[in-house]
Amino acid sequence: MGRILTERDIEAAVKGGSVYAAGGGGWADHGRMLGRAALAAGTVELVSVDELDPDAIVATAAAIGAPAGTTKWEMRPEDYVKAARLLQEAVGQPLAGFMVGQNGRSSTLNGWLPAASLGARVVDAVGDIRAHPTGDMGSIGLAGSPEETIQTAVGGNRAENRYIELVVRGATAKVSPILRTASDMSGGFIASARAPVKASYVKENAALGGISLALALGEAIIAAEPQGGAAVVDAICRKTGGSIVASGEITAFDVRYTNEAFDIGTVRVGSGASARILHVMNEYMAVDDADGHRLATFPDVVTSLSPEGEPLSVGQLRVGMPVLVLHVPKSIIPLGAGVLDPSVYPPVEKAMGIAIARYALEGRR
Repeated sequence: MGRILTERDIEAAVKGGSVYAAGGGGWADHGRMLGRAALAAGTVELVSVDELDPDAIVATAAAIGAPAGTTKWEMRPEDYVKAARLLQEAVGQPLAGFMVGQNGRSSTLNGWLPAASLGARVVDAVGDIRAHPTGDMGSIGLAGSPEETIQTAVGGNRAENRYIELVVRGATAKVSPILRTASDMSGGFIASARAPVKASYVKENAALGGISLALALGEAIIAAEPQGGAAVVDAICRKTGGSIVASGEITAFDVRYTNEAFDIGTVRVGSGASARILHVMNEYMAVDDADGHRLATFPDVVTSLSPEGEPLSVGQLRVGMPVLVLHVPKSIIPLGAGVLDPSVYPPVEKAMGIAIARYALEGRR
């Protein structure tokens, strides 16, 4: 049976999603706004993919852009609904459910409002447990497919006349960069509905249970908060199965926004032999030690936490700030087909100038 999501679930989704945001994944207040709007719009029901007809159509609700706070973006709740309606019109049949491409401080809730508004359900599946920089990584194996798909995007800074509505058709790898460009033109962050597929495809290719995982983590954080920061950090490590791989002050910060709507650069934690280098492309994609040896690589979860246990986005970081770095290895989280697709890595490696694929795909098909 499905689970009816409530006001309490909003905060759990935001807090759990904030850890899996891996330094990106949207905005906590944006997530709360989406959750409240969804509950006001109708019933929000979370269901497993097995509760849908195998031939029912499921779409991915997403936000595209660089959420580190470096741009003047504007995205309203109605933009998510309009994107979903445009996609449903283009598909020509009702959308039965909405999944999300990734967890995040707002992206865990991306499917709630479209589902409530269109009479659909939130599917307990994600393209990727953690947040990632490109849509292809959460595209559940569609990135390399020659088959035509449909993607929509809606939103933009109204005061600067940047509002955009877009419907594109084509192979995923060809149309995804168009939406990324639209995001930049709109102000850096835009709502999207995309990749309509059968529920049977979701079952085979998504990271199943990803929303429940974020909710359970959020509930553990909420329960630990009265005991203080150390208890919250312990709860996060215990619930995720992760560990703290670095702690100390931020000693260098070099992250810049690009016109492809990415925040790219590095953050150094600590100094001397104990320093750790966090490689950023919207989110944390890798961690190296002071000698350049790799300690963690996407799709591992890498998250910066304050000493109080608050997940910090890249955009919140400042030199001199004390942080802890959480690492959850990919071996203990569900992985969607998108992060196991070799074709998604070359653009990321080129943009970052580091190796990702050989680590990410190690030991995998």
